[in-house]
Amino acid sequence: MSKLVTRTLACGMPLIVEVIDDVRSAAITWLVPGGCAYDPAPLQGRAALWSELLLRGSGALNSRQFADSMDRLGVSRGVAVGAYFMQIGATLLGERVSAALPLIVDIVRRPHLSADAVEPARDLALQALESLQDDPQERAVLSARDRHFFSPLNRSGLGTEDGLAALTHDALVSGWSEVARPGRSIFAAAGAVDPDALARQLDELLSGWEGTTSEPAVSSVAPRGYAHETDETNQVQIVLVHDAPKETDDRSWLEKIVVSVLSGGMSGRLFTEVREKRGLCYSVSAGYRGDRDFGGVTAYVGTTPERAQESLDVLAAELLRINAASTSGGGVTTEEFQRAVIGMKSRLIFSGESTGARAAAIASDFFRFGYARSLGDLAAKIDAVTLSQVNEYLEGRKLGRVTIQTLGPSVLVPPM
Repeated sequence: MSKLVTRTLACGMPLIVEVIDDVRSAAITWLVPGGCAYDPAPLQGRAALWSELLLRGSGALNSRQFADSMDRLGVSRGVAVGAYFMQIGATLLGERVSAALPLIVDIVRRPHLSADAVEPARDLALQALESLQDDPQERAVLSARDRHFFSPLNRSGLGTEDGLAALTHDALVSGWSEVARPGRSIFAAAGAVDPDALARQLDELLSGWEGTTSEPAVSSVAPRGYAHETDETNQVQIVLVHDAPKETDDRSWLEKIVVSVLSGGMSGRLFTEVREKRGLCYSVSAGYRGDRDFGGVTAYVGTTPERAQESLDVLAAELLRINAASTSGGGVTTEEFQRAVIGMKSRLIFSGESTGARAAAIASDFFRFGYARSLGDLAAKIDAVTLSQVNEYLEGRKLGRVTIQTLGPSVLVPPM
């Protein structure tokens, strides 16, 4: 059993806690404004450098002392870059939350961001960017999303070579001071946590922390269409992105069913049509990504140059066919629907076994919806979807202006 508790701390920051019975662990997710969408255009990579620097000493502790203190408490920690937020995460035993909390708060309120750590952090960030040359699939996916989604929400979080090179120590320190404010921050915890004790301690530790920061302006245009990157390899990467309902739209549940039918493992339509029947590729998949203000589906095929054009043609045809009339192979069958629902509920159950996943989920929920959803709430949403609703949705489903990105030796002909 679990119980959701939501509070507003004295500094104005929301606190969301999911108390989970019969677990000893606890997890914390702290969303702090300053993700890659906040990076100034000439300084893209600022958030990437912060993700390296924030754990290198804070408060009265240098980098080694901070790491040793966290390790003694058994805290697994990390900082990740999102579009809107820097995500500070920690997992530990519930009985040690109180002891670890001052260290976690110092990451945000009193990070050293020391000058002598900037160059090592920059080197690591540049290496991460350079590693894309050895990962053509990821490179193609990032290129497609860069052209499909609106700026600055289309950024990868890795930054750019020019942006990373231009960042100075002063820019990193002053930038963090500007964005790391309680306004728009979200603090979530899940597991063996006492909400009242956590709220009291946070109020003490965050005393005097105030202010807010504006969200970055988002453009209303994106290039989309077809683009190709020449790469003389024996593989071809094909990525197709199309619009979908945003997460806060009730139709997102219908879209998730549709995508599960298309890409639900070896029984999914894409696997069956592109790989099993025609042997066109070594990998094919599709995934839905929903956020507060937008949604999209990213489909991928990895194949050979000889089969690339047909792979793209069949992929596009299947993405369109599911929207067609049932007499033309469109719509979703009863068997496909049942299989998709079972898969979604199985993944939901597995996610509930991780306090880290639950802390991240309720923090994300609060950003997108303004409230957190329990596993029971999510299961009820899945159970409420009917086959007729899915097929009715498909009758009016539009892909919008799609984005197609290919990476390989030859340009392809976009079928849509």
